[in-house]
Amino acid sequence: MEVSPATTKPTKRSLIESLKEAASTTLGRSSSFKEDSYLTSQLKPAELKALEDLKKLLSSSSSSAPPTMWGIPLLDGDERADVVLLKFLRARDFCAAQAHAMLLRCAEWRSEFAADGVVSEELGFKELEGVVAYMHGWDRADHPVCYNAYGVFKNREMYDRVFGDGEKLRRFLRWRVQIMERGIRLLQLKPGGVNSIIQVTDLKDMPKRELRVASNQILSLFQDNYPEMVARKVFINVPWYFSMLYSMISPFLTERTKSKFVVAKEGNVAETLYKFIRPEFVPVQYGGLSHPADHENGPPKPASEFTIKGGEKVNLEIDGIEAAATMSWDIVVGGWDVSYAAEYVPSAEGSYTISVEKARRIPVTAEEPVRNVFTAWEAGKMVLSIDNTGSRRRKVAAYRYSVRKSSV
Repeated sequence: MEVSPATTKPTKRSLIESLKEAASTTLGRSSSFKEDSYLTSQLKPAELKALEDLKKLLSSSSSSAPPTMWGIPLLDGDERADVVLLKFLRARDFCAAQAHAMLLRCAEWRSEFAADGVVSEELGFKELEGVVAYMHGWDRADHPVCYNAYGVFKNREMYDRVFGDGEKLRRFLRWRVQIMERGIRLLQLKPGGVNSIIQVTDLKDMPKRELRVASNQILSLFQDNYPEMVARKVFINVPWYFSMLYSMISPFLTERTKSKFVVAKEGNVAETLYKFIRPEFVPVQYGGLSHPADHENGPPKPASEFTIKGGEKVNLEIDGIEAAATMSWDIVVGGWDVSYAAEYVPSAEGSYTISVEKARRIPVTAEEPVRNVFTAWEAGKMVLSIDNTGSRRRKVAAYRYSVRKSSV
C-alpha cells in the first residue's frame, strides 16, 4: 500500500477556534491513567498492611460460609481475592475499616438485588440493547468497552415507555446493572490481568433534566458496588463550552480522577476514540468500522490507520491485484466532510483506467463506512482517493481490504 499526499497552504484560525482547540487539547492530556497491577509485590508497606487488616476484619465478621464476590471466595487464598479486596481498599484510600464496611454493604446489596443471577434474566429491553447501553469490543489494552447513549430518550414516547413510573425505573436500573455484570464477566480479575472496563458515554441529545433521577441512581449504584471497575471514562459529543468549563475546574480535581476522564466535543469523536480503541472495534456511528454483529464470528479483520491533514488529498494505492481477483474494502474518515473516489488502474500499457466509484462528497452526518466490492479482469492496482482540500481540519481515517483470487 502506498500513500501519496498533496497539500495546500493552510489558512489562519480564528481566536474562538483556537480557544476551543486549547480546551480540547487540555482534556486530551488528562488521559494518562495507569491501572493498578494488583500485584502484592508492588504494594507499598502501608498498602500491604491494609490488605492484611481487611482480610482479618472479614475473617472475624464472616459467618460459617466464607464471603464471595463475583464468584470469587475472599478468604480461601485465591489470588483473585486480592484484586477484589484491593479495589475496595483503593476506593477508600486504603483505610481497612472503611473498605470493610463498604464491602459488607456491597455484599448485602448483591444478596438483596440478586445480582449474581441478573445476567441471565429477560428484562424486556431488547429495543435498548446495542443502542442505550451495551458491551462492544475491546480497547488497545484489552479492556472490554461499554457504550452508553441516552439520546433516544429525547423521544417522549420512548421516555414514558421506559421511565413512566417507579416500577419501570426499577426494571431499567436492573437492566443497567445487568449490562455492568456482563462487563465484569469479561474481566480476568487476577493480579497483572485485565481488571476493569472502559466506559464511553455519548452526550448527544441527552435529556439531562428528565434523566436526572435515573442517572443519579445509576451513578450511586456503581460507585457503591463496583469500586475501581472502570479504568477510563470517555465522554463524547460534549458541547465545546463544557470542555472549556472542565479546563477551569480541572485544578480542583485529584490527579487520579482527572487521569480517568477524557472529554471529546462533537467533531472529535473518532480522533479521541482511536487513541484508545482500534478502528475495527469502534462502532460505525462513532467513525469506526464495527457493526453490532461483526464480533459474532471471531475477531474482526484489523484495519490500517492514517491521518489526513487539512488541505490534503491522500491516495491509497493497493498494488499487486491479479486478473480475475475480487477485492472488497471498507474505508472511513472521522468527521467525513471529504470527497471520496475509487478507480482501478490496469498494469497493461494502453489499458484504460476504470472509474469504480465516481468522486462524491461525503457529509459530516455520514454514519456508515464506505463498503464496496470490485472484480478486476486485468492485473493492476486499486486507488482510493480521499480529498480533504476543502477543510482545514486534520482527520483520522482507517481502511481495510481483502483480495480473493479467482479459482479459474
